[in-house]
Amino acid sequence: MKNDEKHISSYSSLVIVLVILLFLTTISVLVTGFHLGAFTVAVALIIASVKVYIVLTQFMHLRFENLFLRLAVTGVFVLFALITIGTFIDYFFR
Repeated sequence: MKNDEKHISSYSSLVIVLVILLFLTTISVLVTGFHLGAFTVAVALIIASVKVYIVLTQFMHLRFENLFLRLAVTGVFVLFALITIGTFIDYFFR
């Protein structure tokens, strides 16, 4: 984070983020009640990834960081997605 810039989050934006995270948590709990087979795990992982993105951008102030750090975090997300997709493909074709 650049030391010369100020970016204090407002209370209203924090409340909005809280409501969004609580809504996504409720959805992920409700998804476990449906029988979707292996897609239940996939849906839960997608919802969890969205929640991680929100936490990274809002609470860890990733949107204020330089491009290199944002690309590094994006690379971790892409690697996670590729490994997860590869695991599911292996699971379906056994």
